Amino acid sequence: MTNGDEASDGMTKGLQVDLFHPESDREPGDTNIERWGFDIHPVVFPAALLLIGVFVAATLLLGQEAASVYSGVRSFFEGNFGWFYLLAVNLFIVVLLFFALSKYGKIRIGGVEAEKEFSDFAWMSMLFSAGMGIGLMFYSVSEPLYYFGNVPGFFGADAGTGAAGAAALTQTFFHWGFHPWAIYGLVGLGLAFFSFNRGLPLTFRSIFWPLLGERIYEWPGHVIDLVSVFATLFGLATSLGLGVKQINTGLSYIFGDVLGVATIPTGTGTEIALIVVITAIATASVAAGLEGGVKRLSTLNVYLMFALLGFLLLVGPTVYILGAWVQGLGSYFGNLPSLAFFTGVLGDGQTTVHAWTVFYWAWWIAWSPFVGMFVARISKGRTVREFVIGVLVLPSLFSTIWLSVFGGTGLFNALHGNGAALAAYNDAGQTVAMFALLQQYPIGAISGLLAVLLVVTFFVTSSDSGSLVVDHLTSGGKHDVPRAQRIFWAVTEGAVAALLLYGGGLNALQTAAIATGFPFAVILVVMCYTVYLGLRREYELLQSEEFAERIQDMTEEDIHIDRSRSDIVTDIRDATESADD
Repeated sequence: MTNGDEASDGMTKGLQVDLFHPESDREPGDTNIERWGFDIHPVVFPAALLLIGVFVAATLLLGQEAASVYSGVRSFFEGNFGWFYLLAVNLFIVVLLFFALSKYGKIRIGGVEAEKEFSDFAWMSMLFSAGMGIGLMFYSVSEPLYYFGNVPGFFGADAGTGAAGAAALTQTFFHWGFHPWAIYGLVGLGLAFFSFNRGLPLTFRSIFWPLLGERIYEWPGHVIDLVSVFATLFGLATSLGLGVKQINTGLSYIFGDVLGVATIPTGTGTEIALIVVITAIATASVAAGLEGGVKRLSTLNVYLMFALLGFLLLVGPTVYILGAWVQGLGSYFGNLPSLAFFTGVLGDGQTTVHAWTVFYWAWWIAWSPFVGMFVARISKGRTVREFVIGVLVLPSLFSTIWLSVFGGTGLFNALHGNGAALAAYNDAGQTVAMFALLQQYPIGAISGLLAVLLVVTFFVTSSDSGSLVVDHLTSGGKHDVPRAQRIFWAVTEGAVAALLLYGGGLNALQTAAIATGFPFAVILVVMCYTVYLGLRREYELLQSEEFAERIQDMTEEDIHIDRSRSDIVTDIRDATESADD
């Protein structure tokens, strides 16, 4: 580099520091301990392991007593705080839409010149794979069939009728539509903004900078990140538990009942073996990193989803499916305000709200640290408005299409076909419903195996993404953590899911998700305010005369300012701050 280049580079860096400074002089992971090939936060990492170990050990050692406690805990949260979950998630939708449609929608994540790191298709693929995957595969046929025979009290329809089918599709749209993605969107936006626009660590504590200041690096911040780790691991473990149950059932049904070539046992032993195998695959993906592992698998997921979706749409009752989608959308939008606030206490309907809606909202909230942080990690360079449209609207609409194809076909089979899917559901449970439905159409065994493969790839991407997220949280927000550390968390996630399945079954996993979801819901409510404060401050700075004058000065001097780096943020020192310096 020449002397002139060095002088220009020095001037550029000086102006970067002068114009775009972080909220704090602290660096991500600056108090970390580096030992045994790990780079860990001295409080969050060991405390998280201790709490997780205590919960898992209690499940294994107490046995039936633990199961009784879990049942009581779940009933307590569902019965006493269902109203809070409903209000909180409705608030998240309103707040997110306000950010997108207001003047703050033009703010760009990462700075005014930040560029997108991923194409729109790759971004959407990773969003959907992380956010819905396993759950949508598990419930897309079984949930509408359940409501078909057990109509939610909100609708007042007779079970087993066309009206029950319409109610079933509407209720399922409600659970998989805008509400879960609003939770993910709020968390992702907050994390992305305070990390990429304020230079703070990519951890949950950073979102509370407007209220806590430097105390985010002390015990208040440690507690926030601990709750985030706990919620992430148990929310993810619930999904992994659902996934292996469906994989186990699918393989047993296809190779045993359909092809008659092998008997694959179903039960906890087989499920744990599947967790071990798939966790090994996920670990290899984690070792490959975000670009080499998660991105490629997420893209593969989307191709497989479109293949299975297109197949059933073409060979199934196409006109019925399209009509069900249109009618379902109309009913969903028409009933959305009432459904969103329906608690069931004034009539017949509390059972559905507690068993389904409250569980879903708690599950999504428990998943939000994982999905939200992953969304933040891949969303640099997009405006707030683009972010909200991409996270809230598009995945929700795709979910309705998926549910119409699979759930709608299941309802058609129950109303106008031989009822095989509903009979299988009633006889063998939720996990077999999709495979029984696919057997009613050509090449059912092949499409069933494709569905199993899709669940496996969703399992891998969920575990992969979750490992990256927990790694960020337990390393103080560092991006360049050792590979061994990422592998450690991938193995830990699989072990937690396997041990809880062994000790308490799916109920233990679901209870863990609900219990961790409640304290995190409180954190998210406060987060609405802190994200607003951050965006308001950003907008004021970008509109200030000082910002315009400095940009003009730099333009006249023909000096390029790189505002797309993760450590360069769009902030301006106040006069008092400059004086203090």
